Amino acid sequence: MSSTRIIGIDYGTVRIGLATADLELGIAGPYENYNRRSERLDAEYFARLAKEERPLRFVVGLPVHLSGEESQKSQEARAFGAWLEKLTSVPVEYFDERFTSSEAERILGEANLTKKKRKARLDQLAAQIMLTAYLEAGAKGQNNPGGIE
Repeated sequence: MSSTRIIGIDYGTVRIGLATADLELGIAGPYENYNRRSERLDAEYFARLAKEERPLRFVVGLPVHLSGEESQKSQEARAFGAWLEKLTSVPVEYFDERFTSSEAERILGEANLTKKKRKARLDQLAAQIMLTAYLEAGAKGQNNPGGIE
């Protein structure tokens, strides 16, 4: 049985937000935040994640400028995606994540949560928003819908 599960990643140098979606259902949900530790421990975490969740693909958000031009963070996200694909043998796609963090902050601000609780949920919610946009762009079964090569 082939997987229809995908994992969205809001890349960060300190914390990585994760969300999951099923392509058949077309619904994304928050998964968790991962606090980076070391290359070895990060590799163990993502190898275990790929083994347990068996995703069809990872979708890494690319932080691009308003103009659509890539940023230094975009290059870091691409390097992370290349590392992740090599580590797990799971294909990685990239998707424009402009405004996801600000949208997540707005949603969490309206939820009347404490600053600590907002911070704890921010990155995984940003990953969920990015993955939802990816799905809305027509991700069902296609290789790179609305994505960025």
